Amino acid sequence: MKKQAAKGKENKMLKWWQLSMIGVGCTIGTGFFLGSGLGIELAGPAVLISFLIAGTATYFVYDALATMTQKDPQKGSFRTYSRKAFGRPVGFMNGWIYWFSEMFIVGSQLTAISLFSRFWFPDIQLWVFACIFGVLGLIVIMIGTKLFEQMENVSAIVKVAAILMFIIIAILGSTGVIDGEKGFDWPNSVAGFFPTGWKAIWASLIFAFFAFGGIEVIGIMSMRLEKKEDAPKAGKVMILVLLVIYLAALSLVVFTLPHHDIKANESPFLTVLAFFKVPIIANIFNGALMIAGFSTMSASLYAVTTMLVALAEDRDAPRFVGKKGRLAVPLPAFIITVLGLVISIVLSLLMPNSVYEYFTTGASLLILYNWILILITYSKSIELSTLDKWKRNLAFLFILLGISGTLFQKGTRGGLLVSLCFVAFIGLITFIVSVKRIRKRPLNARRMRND
Repeated sequence: MKKQAAKGKENKMLKWWQLSMIGVGCTIGTGFFLGSGLGIELAGPAVLISFLIAGTATYFVYDALATMTQKDPQKGSFRTYSRKAFGRPVGFMNGWIYWFSEMFIVGSQLTAISLFSRFWFPDIQLWVFACIFGVLGLIVIMIGTKLFEQMENVSAIVKVAAILMFIIIAILGSTGVIDGEKGFDWPNSVAGFFPTGWKAIWASLIFAFFAFGGIEVIGIMSMRLEKKEDAPKAGKVMILVLLVIYLAALSLVVFTLPHHDIKANESPFLTVLAFFKVPIIANIFNGALMIAGFSTMSASLYAVTTMLVALAEDRDAPRFVGKKGRLAVPLPAFIITVLGLVISIVLSLLMPNSVYEYFTTGASLLILYNWILILITYSKSIELSTLDKWKRNLAFLFILLGISGTLFQKGTRGGLLVSLCFVAFIGLITFIVSVKRIRKRPLNARRMRND
C-alpha cells in the first residue's frame, strides 16, 4: 500500500508554475556561481548584454522543444523527435552528443566545488578535493534516486536563498550601510561599460550560455505537466525569473568592483562579499555554493548513468551497458561514469589553473550543438509561422555567435577544438553503426521470410 502511495506521489502531475520553479532550481548552478566570473573577466559590465542574448536564445530553444512536446509528447523528448524527423542515425548522434556534454558538465562542476573548497583550504591541491567529491558523488548515485531527489529539493532552496542573500548584502554594502564607505561604481562613459571592447561581449557569450544550460531536462519533465499546452508558458516564466535573478546579481558585481579584480578561478560573488569585509557571510555563502554545486554534480552523475541505460535500451549503445544488477544503477554504466570522473581528476592534476575554463567551454559548446539539433528538428517536425521562423533564425544567430566567439581567446579555442573532435568522433561512430545496420537488414529480412 505504501509503495503504491509512493509511486503515485512520484508520478504526480505538475502545474506549470511548479515546472517553472523546478527549472529555476535545476538551471542555477556552478555555471552561474563560478562560470560567470570568466565572462566578467573578459567583458566587464558588458557581460550583462551577453546574458541578455543567451537568455533570449535559451527561451527560443525551449519554446521549440516545448511546442514539439505539446504536439507529440514523447518520453525520449529531443532524442525521439530527431529520430522521428531524420531517422535513427541522427537520433543516435543527438543522444551521444548530449551524453558527452553531460560528462563535460560533471567535470566542470567537480572542478568548481573543488575551487570553492580552496576558499577555506588554499594550500591543498585541486585534485585532492576532486577525488573526495568524486567519490562522494558516486556514493550518492549508488544509493539511488531517493537520496538524490531529497538533495535536489534542498539544493534548489539553497541556491535561490544564496543569491537573494548576496543581493541583499551587496546592496547594503554598496549603499554604505555595511562598511560605511562603498558605493555603486556606475560607468560614466561608453568606454566604461565596454572596458575591453565589443569583441569581449562576443567572447563572453559562451559562459553566459553555460549559465542557462539544462533546459533539455525541463523539456523532458514537461511530460509531467497536467496540461501539456502550458509547457511554453512554464518556460517563459522560468527564463524570465532566471534573467531577473542573474542580471540583478551580476549588476551588483560589475558595478561594485572593476572587472580586473575578478579572478577566473574564484566566484565573483565571494570576491564582492570579501570586499565588503563580512567574513562570516562570505563563509556561509561559500558553504551554500558547495552544497548547491555538489547537488548539481550528483544530478549530472545520475543523468549520465541513466542516459547510458536509455541509449542501451534503444540499442544506441551496447546492450550490456544497461544490464541491471544489485546496485541502484547498472554496473557497466557506473564503471563508465567512474572512468569519466578519473579523467576529470587527472586533468585537474595536470592543468589546475586552466581545467575549469576548458571543461566549461567544452560543455557549453556541446550543449549548443545539441540546441542546434533541436532547432533543426523543430523546423522539420512543425509547420512554422512567420514569427516562429524569426525566433528560430534569431536563436540560430545567437548560438552561432556564442560558438564563434570562442575563437577570440586561447583557453576557449582549446575547448572549441576538443568539442569539434568529439562531434567528429561521434559522427564517425554514427556512420560505422549505420553501415553495419544497413548490411544486417537484408539478412534479417531473409530470415523473416524463411520463418
